[in-house]
Amino acid sequence: MSNSSTNAVGIAKDDSNSTNSAQLVNNVNHIHDNITGNPKALAEGISTMLADVIKGFDSKAEAASTSQHTLFSALDRLTAELDQLLEDAPLPFIMQHATKLSNVRRRVASLNSLLKSVQHRLDNIDRMMSIGSIADNKSNKGGSK
Repeated sequence: MSNSSTNAVGIAKDDSNSTNSAQLVNNVNHIHDNITGNPKALAEGISTMLADVIKGFDSKAEAASTSQHTLFSALDRLTAELDQLLEDAPLPFIMQHATKLSNVRRRVASLNSLLKSVQHRLDNIDRMMSIGSIADNKSNKGGSK
């Protein structure tokens, strides 16, 4: 059996969500076990849990970005083909469909821009968490001397 299945609208979905959920449950259990114990362990557990969630979001955003790029390329190709057909077909018929295609292309470009913005924000969050994790590790080493 493959790692993906198809939902009701025919879009492939990744079965790794159950794996991510299992990791999340393990992280939550680890945090629960450490609540009464060491606060450093609690902080590490929360950091690990958030890192896993962000990595999951990051991979999904990357996959969506790749898909958007493929769609945008296909729309560019179709636009070029439509321009070629405009020379030979009756004008009102072609203009109606050219307008629809142009509207779809504009919406895809807008979504692509939004997706890039979300990806940039996720990268910033990941970078900030990495910097925080490094700073925490340095302070823990300095405090234990």
